Amino acid sequence: MILTNNPLVKTCMEGRYAVRFFEDLTLREILVKARDMVYNGHTLYTHPLAGSVKPNETPYKSVVVSQKSNEFSPEQAQIIAGSIEACDKFSPRNRTLTQQVLEDFQLIDYTLLSGALGYDAAAGLSNATNKK
Repeated sequence: MILTNNPLVKTCMEGRYAVRFFEDLTLREILVKARDMVYNGHTLYTHPLAGSVKPNETPYKSVVVSQKSNEFSPEQAQIIAGSIEACDKFSPRNRTLTQQVLEDFQLIDYTLLSGALGYDAAAGLSNATNKK
């Protein structure tokens, strides 16, 4: 299951993956949702801070967790808690982002996620273009 606030991920991957889209959540709030699920026994399939984009640089985040909960993993709980702590170390940048910059950040998050899943990012983008 993909937890995301990225509309491009929703458009390109919905139907192929279970996508929980949270339009109004911040990057940190997506991490907290993932943390809560990991604490309830869901498996974390992607690292919450994959890539070299700092949390204060982009508004978008996608994290993959299992759809079903199993056994609590202290190691995974530590990974997600550490990711939230790392996010909190960066002060938020108060700036207005243009639509083009927002779309660029959406594409970066989508591409990182596609790579982690072994998903053909170009095919997903092609599907998104056809939906418009």
